[in-house]
Amino acid sequence: MLSQPKFTVLGRDPAQRQIRINCFSFQQDAIVTFNGWQYSCFYSFLQSDSLYAAEEPLYVHVARRQLPGGEWEVVVLDDYAQMTDDGHNTVQMGISPVDGVIHLSFDHHCDVLKYRSSIPEVATRPSDYEWKSSLFTPTLNSLPGLPTAHPLFKDVTYPRFGAMGDHLFCSFRDGKAGLGNDHLYLYSAAEKCFKYVGRHLTGIQSNPYVHGLDWRDGRLHVTWVYRGFVYYDGWDDPLDTKHKQQAGPNGAENNHSLCYAYSDDLGYTWRNGAGQVIARVHEGETITNDAEGIVAFEIPKNSGLTNQEAQAVDYEGGVHVLNRDALGGGGRVMWKHYYRSPNGIWTQRAIRPSAGSARGRLAISRSGDLYIVLPNLAASEMQVLRASRASGYSSYEVMWKGGNLTGEPLVDAARLEHDNVLSVLVLAEENEPSRRRNVAVLDFQL
Repeated sequence: MLSQPKFTVLGRDPAQRQIRINCFSFQQDAIVTFNGWQYSCFYSFLQSDSLYAAEEPLYVHVARRQLPGGEWEVVVLDDYAQMTDDGHNTVQMGISPVDGVIHLSFDHHCDVLKYRSSIPEVATRPSDYEWKSSLFTPTLNSLPGLPTAHPLFKDVTYPRFGAMGDHLFCSFRDGKAGLGNDHLYLYSAAEKCFKYVGRHLTGIQSNPYVHGLDWRDGRLHVTWVYRGFVYYDGWDDPLDTKHKQQAGPNGAENNHSLCYAYSDDLGYTWRNGAGQVIARVHEGETITNDAEGIVAFEIPKNSGLTNQEAQAVDYEGGVHVLNRDALGGGGRVMWKHYYRSPNGIWTQRAIRPSAGSARGRLAISRSGDLYIVLPNLAASEMQVLRASRASGYSSYEVMWKGGNLTGEPLVDAARLEHDNVLSVLVLAEENEPSRRRNVAVLDFQL
């Protein structure tokens, strides 16, 4: 069992809104360690001790601390007010490894890109910089090096950043739920700009929902599910907003098929699990629904399959996916561990019945064990499970369980691998009478 974690509050969560906006599974790196410092991003108010109405604006907060025991410093980027009550409009963060630029993207659900970044070397020489908002650019509607008129910047959802060795990628979806594609950009530290790699995932009468884009030993891995499109009145009206509903005509019941591909050249060429080239993105090709060999498991619609749950890649190149389905579960939707071994063999194992729709998280420890963080929103509870490397990741041991926790947990994968500390970004509820909700970090020493 794990000992009780160190608990630290970063700021107030806007609990008075109808839809949660912090701690969603598709925030790939909302908490990340780099160069001995840990960083996090979230939305909160300008004054954390006040009570606000639902229409009160929110602001991006960016926090950092020096590890192992430094105090968190929080800076508020108060020149952009977030007003939309929509859980898709989260904030994401990435750090480019060579020049130490911190990249942020925030506040869109089929909207114009919002992006800002720090000055260079903030993350490579953090002790040299006072933590303040002036380190960051104003909000921009394009990625550096590309024009604002770049057509894909008009319709952005689910941006994510990630390090690939000395490189940094940015990806996002265009289009709408059930009818969109994923695009990939690569950041050059030397030129301080992004270059468009191409459309690596294309949805045909569907859209791909990515579990993760993870880099390991020169290889970029991606897993995803498709969501088939359901036509509705007004779907082709450019002013239509029905697709922005939290649940609407194109919901999770239309998710199907767990898919996999990888790239060994920074996302320019993609291969299926058998190693066959299926898309040369730089030549205008793309991975489509019917690409040969991409389907790991045929999972039909209406099977409980969710989108954007979790992915991790272990030290041997094994690919781990957390999702859920009702196949073989006696009618119950079961959380499942889908695993592609280093020799390319896929297996699946049921973990336990899923507890509602909230999605969990995966990460690999320094010893190579798989940690699975599962939420239960109805019970305001979170559990941490371990699947050991020695067992071939074949069994799941409960290591910790705690209450007054909500949201979808986010894990600092880099800190777990380097320091053997499991840092989990969560939403924590205070006891009566306040019942306030906070953005917090739990630190488990393994």
